[in-house]
Amino acid sequence: MKQYIINRILSGIVVLFGISVFSFLLIHFVPGDPVKIMLGINATPESIENLRNHLGLNEPLWFQYGQYMANVFQGDFGTSIKTGRPVLTEIVERFPETVKLAAVGLTIAVVIGITVGIIAAKYKDTFIDSLFTGFATLGISIPSFWLGLLLIIVFSVQLRWFPIADGTSMRDVILPAFTLGVVASTMISRVTRNGMVEVLNNEYIRTAKAKGLDERYILFHHALRNVLIPVVTLVGLQMAALLGGTVIIEQVFNWPGLGTLAVGAIMSRDFPVIQGTILFMGVVYVTINILVDILYSIIDPRVDLSSKEAA
Repeated sequence: MKQYIINRILSGIVVLFGISVFSFLLIHFVPGDPVKIMLGINATPESIENLRNHLGLNEPLWFQYGQYMANVFQGDFGTSIKTGRPVLTEIVERFPETVKLAAVGLTIAVVIGITVGIIAAKYKDTFIDSLFTGFATLGISIPSFWLGLLLIIVFSVQLRWFPIADGTSMRDVILPAFTLGVVASTMISRVTRNGMVEVLNNEYIRTAKAKGLDERYILFHHALRNVLIPVVTLVGLQMAALLGGTVIIEQVFNWPGLGTLAVGAIMSRDFPVIQGTILFMGVVYVTINILVDILYSIIDPRVDLSSKEAA
């Protein structure tokens, strides 16, 4: 297992290297002079040259990348052109709000997804199964921004149960988190349902029923436990996806997270913030995926990570 973890970390470093190269070259892929784009059409030649020197754009490309990564390893992601503050400070201030939104959304997704999946499997090939399967299909098809706007209209504008936007309390997080959770729960429910249907047909489940064990005990202790591996895999991927994919929902609900920071940086051509946000979220995504792999063996000791090493 130790060797497998080391291999996963090494592969994660390779992925992060690719992300760092992409985020660094982003500023050079922009058509035109990125400095003029940052400063606007009214910028003076002196201010343009000063910013080019500040960003090190007059140096060779390989030297710029080396300097950039050397600064990153020291915790220096650059300075925001818009605010003049360190990029890492901007990210650290916004990241907890994104984590809060993603965590609450994932909790809602797991509760809804596993519950719906278990019920659909228990009543396989009945109206209830068809109803919940249709719910999952509908959830995948609904754009998250449309669902968010619909929830705002119904629960904020008409019923006035929740604030419209621009807050960070637990009451403010319910609607955006529910929007994320409903969409994410559809995949979890389908994986849970398919896994439960397969497990419930196994011989040991029939044996447990023949012994007269409580049906809920069989469902949750015997069946669900054997379905958790693919569910945990999906939940880990969903968590990483929610952390990196809250951009649209944060904009719809004006949630002050990393998504709002990134969109604001794009609108203002604040390239250091864009670079830093991409690299930071890349680190988070890779770390979550490694932790999910390690979690396999904790949930189910039968999972032999050493076999994956050989593969």
